[in-house]
Amino acid sequence: MDAVRLIAAGRHALAQSGAAWDIVSEAWQAQALAQGVGSYLAVTGPPELRSEARGLGEAGSRGCGVLDRAALRGEGSAPEYPPRAAQLSEVSDIRQALLGLQALLGEVGIALVGVACGTDDESLYWQCIESIDAADESSDRVRAILRRMTVRERGSASGVA
Repeated sequence: MDAVRLIAAGRHALAQSGAAWDIVSEAWQAQALAQGVGSYLAVTGPPELRSEARGLGEAGSRGCGVLDRAALRGEGSAPEYPPRAAQLSEVSDIRQALLGLQALLGEVGIALVGVACGTDDESLYWQCIESIDAADESSDRVRAILRRMTVRERGSASGVA
């Protein structure tokens, strides 16, 4: 499935999440998408974007790691569902995918602030704080790729290679 569609599905799922752990679960899904998009672009994207894309993949991976996946289900095992990112098969419009991912990560951060401010559960609070930091790092990586794309496009438009 195309990255833009997966990101839109993630934004919709986050908007529909009501329970705190559902929001944390969607934060994990968003980080898995960041990892997937970054890894995909690191392999198949334009050569001048691959280094930054690799950084996004690594940031997304770290973001997935900060979340206690067992706690997401309230059980002693990891979630039984695969990440949405497992369906990623293409990034047909890099700019749209990155803009959508940036929006999703921003929405995740805002939702996590709400959860952190509204909980008395210390474990959930710290999960949110660490996840906010991870979403911010991934968002920074997306911004770096978008800046690089803009520089590349300006160079192409002016005839500079």
